[in-house]
Amino acid sequence: MVSFEKKQRIFSQGDSTDGLFFVQTGKVQLSVVSESGKEATLGILSEGDFFGEGGLAGQLHRMSSAVAMTDCVPLHVERKAMMLAMSREPKLSAMFVKYLLKRNIRYQDDLEDQLFNSSEKRLARVLLLPWKNANSRVRRWPSLSLPRA
Repeated sequence: MVSFEKKQRIFSQGDSTDGLFFVQTGKVQLSVVSESGKEATLGILSEGDFFGEGGLAGQLHRMSSAVAMTDCVPLHVERKAMMLAMSREPKLSAMFVKYLLKRNIRYQDDLEDQLFNSSEKRLARVLLLPWKNANSRVRRWPSLSLPRA
């Protein structure tokens, strides 16, 4: 397990993918930078969140950067180990797919919000999200040991 200090880079946009991460403690910011240098935050993740999973779907390079917003401990899971664990543990696989689908819905909502709502409505939504998601953020991932790849 590796710990990262506040503001320390976990990986950079364009790095080779080598697995995914599971936030055990702390907060992580995901961001992208355009060719013109404009930076956008994709999300702020906390305990129980996954990130960097693009390699599971065949992505060769990281599409975003991940930086520790607080001191944090993300568990790195190699691609082979995660794929093997998901094939052996249907419950893990189902929960992981559900997690990804929920996050995808959130990203779609964010995009629609950005495209169609006033700045006041967007601010209200952002301020209400933590309250709305307070009970749904508690995730109970199945206890299992991941095989070494």
